[in-house]
Amino acid sequence: MKFEDLLVETGGFGRFQILILAILCLARINLPMHFLLHNFLAATPSHHCAIPHQEAFVNLTVEEILLISIPRKPDGTFSSCEMFSQPQFHLLLNSSLQPENKSIVQHCQHGWVYDRSQFTSTISTQWDLVCEQRGLNQATATFFFIGVTMGAMVFGYLSDRTLDNGVSSHCNPACARGRFGRKSMLQLSLVCSMVFGMLSAASVSYTMLAITRTLTGVALSGLSLIVLPLGMEWVDVQHRTFTGILSSIFWSVGNMLLALAAYLVREWHWLLVAVTGPCLLSIVCLWWVPESARWLIAKGKVKQAHRHLLTCARMNGKKDFAVSPEALTRMATDKNMGGSYSCISLFRTPVLRKISLCSGVVWFGVAFSYYGMSMNLTGFGLSIYLSQFVFGVIEIPAKIVMYMLVNRVGRRQSQAWTLILAGVCIGANIVIPKSFTSLRSVVATVGKGFSEAAFTTVFLYTSELYPTILRQNGMGYTSFMARLGGALAPLMFLLDEVWRSLPEVTYCSVAVCSGAVAFLLPETLNVRLPEGIEDIEKPQVKMMPEASAAEGVPLQALLK
Repeated sequence: MKFEDLLVETGGFGRFQILILAILCLARINLPMHFLLHNFLAATPSHHCAIPHQEAFVNLTVEEILLISIPRKPDGTFSSCEMFSQPQFHLLLNSSLQPENKSIVQHCQHGWVYDRSQFTSTISTQWDLVCEQRGLNQATATFFFIGVTMGAMVFGYLSDRTLDNGVSSHCNPACARGRFGRKSMLQLSLVCSMVFGMLSAASVSYTMLAITRTLTGVALSGLSLIVLPLGMEWVDVQHRTFTGILSSIFWSVGNMLLALAAYLVREWHWLLVAVTGPCLLSIVCLWWVPESARWLIAKGKVKQAHRHLLTCARMNGKKDFAVSPEALTRMATDKNMGGSYSCISLFRTPVLRKISLCSGVVWFGVAFSYYGMSMNLTGFGLSIYLSQFVFGVIEIPAKIVMYMLVNRVGRRQSQAWTLILAGVCIGANIVIPKSFTSLRSVVATVGKGFSEAAFTTVFLYTSELYPTILRQNGMGYTSFMARLGGALAPLMFLLDEVWRSLPEVTYCSVAVCSGAVAFLLPETLNVRLPEGIEDIEKPQVKMMPEASAAEGVPLQALLK
């Protein structure tokens, strides 16, 4: 008996699954509010060098004071990082003149003056992370994603670990239940996210902020990793795509809520409080989410799995559900899925090794291009808040289209082409002149839609590629690769000092190349979720299309 057969007997997709998905999707809203927070937390408003003894120029307007104190750039705007060592009063007579003596131009000596019409306070204005310190500003996002990268490995391993690994024999059942597993790690992730998020808001130095944001990234990684697999493992084959798309839509909702929160809260300390607060609601609601019965059976914890299955059947109105714990024990024994596994297990067998290598490249490309586009909200003729909101809105139709597309053309084709087309859109905006703001906005929005479609597909696709006993390890490894891409993405903006278009060229190239690698992965459309490694490695007989549509075909049959 397969676990999908048990789900059918418990009512398939009913009120129990709807309750679980509602709570998990609510928790998922927290992710984009932190993952994309850098757009507003570290925003750099217009600025220029602070001018000493400005009160001495009582007869001059602000524009005239700037004219004699700040050199102009070739485009006619005032420099953000340079000033004259002495006032250049002759420029009042002819502002088009530029000093020939470059020695009178120096870096800012007295700090900076910021335009606070859009942002009351950001970390850039708090600690002057501009000009020579601009790298530290971009590094804030990198520190966060380094934390997410480290957390991906930790939470991926612990949430797959058997509940009684390392638990003494005299430990009672309640103690064992609380040790490890999907739900325990999800609870820990949310609590730590709440704590470190609030500590970030209370930061009194850049060092404190960098450390607490890194730890927030570690904590949120568990939420990112566990929510989708936990939901997927409670639904049948027919509703797996729906579950993945629904979970992804709530990412877009969080994206739009971030734009609203940032618009209403312009001070960075309180903005951190505003985006961290929803974690508390998720912590409370998570009480009603059970551990994954599929995972419990895989680990031999059949009594707890049986109890959750009975609850599922009762809520779904299936009072005649009568599967015994002994039957679940036989299911676990037949699959022989006990034991300890780690990320190294992902590379020990040939087919699994190929899947792991290719999926790692795809995840890196998806995240690298997605965050490269998401963190570039300027240059499109829209305000930063409206750009963030529009980028969130466009993601929802992209997800709905993917819901239909992945069930028709398959996961592999959808993954590859959405990623390639996202790269094409990034490349198109390199050659479109800056003056064509409307066209650039349209192309960027379409590209963002393709990028989000690629991200939506990769979550669903990856959770179907790995067997149950290694699914969280697999998600941890691929999330590690994604966060590595996310950590490098904001640093690419510093390459504009080498060549203005080099960041976009890099994003475009990585997206197209990783999209091509996706063609090497196996198709998983209408395939049963593999339970053990042997479900992937052992050759299976491919089923007829009719059976495939109803039940799914063994994964190995599609690897040839």
